[in-house]
Amino acid sequence: MRGHGWRERLLLHHYEVDKKYGTSYQKNFLEWFKRIQREDLYTCAGITDPKGDRSKRPLEQSDPDLFLRVVERRPDGVVVNGAKMHLTSCVNAHEIFTMPTMSLRPGEEDYAISFAVPMNTPGITMIIGRNSSDLRKLYGTPMDVGNAKCGGIEAVCVFDHVFVPNERIFLNGEVEFAGPLVDRFASYHRNSYGGCKAGVGDVLIGAASLFAQFNGVEKAAHIKDKLVEMTHMNETLYSGGIASSCEGYQTAAGNYIVDPMLANCCKLNVTRYPYEMCHLAEEIAGGLMVTAPSGADFDNPETGPYLRKLLVGANGVSAEDKLRALRLLETMCIGTGAVGFRTESMHGAGSPAAQKLNISRYANFNGKKDMAKHLANIK
Repeated sequence: MRGHGWRERLLLHHYEVDKKYGTSYQKNFLEWFKRIQREDLYTCAGITDPKGDRSKRPLEQSDPDLFLRVVERRPDGVVVNGAKMHLTSCVNAHEIFTMPTMSLRPGEEDYAISFAVPMNTPGITMIIGRNSSDLRKLYGTPMDVGNAKCGGIEAVCVFDHVFVPNERIFLNGEVEFAGPLVDRFASYHRNSYGGCKAGVGDVLIGAASLFAQFNGVEKAAHIKDKLVEMTHMNETLYSGGIASSCEGYQTAAGNYIVDPMLANCCKLNVTRYPYEMCHLAEEIAGGLMVTAPSGADFDNPETGPYLRKLLVGANGVSAEDKLRALRLLETMCIGTGAVGFRTESMHGAGSPAAQKLNISRYANFNGKKDMAKHLANIK
């Protein structure tokens, strides 16, 4: 194994955090987590705040609710205001789990809050985000859906004087734990992208390959080359996720955490490779991916016969199947949120600047310089 000076520092840091952290909050979380598993409940994660002016701290904002915060403390719990953004499938969730989105300082105790509540708790409002070409999916023509089996939807989750009972609170004013909590969550999340995005990439490769077959060009050398290049990038994403999992280590509390350096490298690759994979898929798909008529045009007795005659594929492939493959490619290459492959890959689990910041923290440049000096016989 490679020697990383940061690993020993992290172990000591985790030990100090685990040793100091309040046992009542630990028990709250463990009891909640066991119930989620026992009852097979679906949860969504509320991490990202609206943030407002990104150059300012939470207390410096023009509106204090731009970061989720405690507005009232009661003997039996707290009342919170604010919002969480970009919540995938929260409309399908039983409960929402929240935590701070950044490290916090003394004086920002009201923002150091983590809890879980049911989605139907009074004061919670979900405002659904819009996706590219989403209105077309409401026309009742299955061909235009793109992914006919599953999908995702994002929302802004507003908390307007929401009461959180004590037994559902996991962090309450302890600003010193906000940073480690964010770091641990981010490492796990960035590691997971090596699996989830590689899985989505498999579907994109499959759709591009299928459309090439429908067009009768799957054996063309340049098509094969594009598909191999897409596969190489996709497997690189997967290998980063596997590596950060295998290089994980045990904390003082007994649980394991992924290797943060490799997790951040994995996610930084995810901010790049899906864009190039979509580029190659769009080359294979051609212009019809964005100029194709709708399913309603196929159903129209006047225009449908023309489309079925003129848009057929190779070897008896129907125009309808050809368009279904194109709509799937369009959804993945251009679609937004969880149904897309591009923008969500850029900003989900943090944008590239966040990964580069963490990579610089773990890079151990001084240790690398010492190795170079030793080999060069520099005293």
